Amino acid sequence: MALHKEHEIHKRRSGLNKGVGILLAAFVVLIMVLTMVKVTSSGFQFPETQEAQN
Repeated sequence: MALHKEHEIHKRRSGLNKGVGILLAAFVVLIMVLTMVKVTSSGFQFPETQEAQN
């Protein structure tokens, strides 16, 4: 049992925070999926490294 009563504004912010967290997680998953699709595609090649830049 809580020692103090939770204020109403904290309940509203809790819902907003959960929504923002879900949105952020979805964005991270989207970036990861796009990266995996690009890397595993047949046309992807690592750039050639140049030994001597000068």
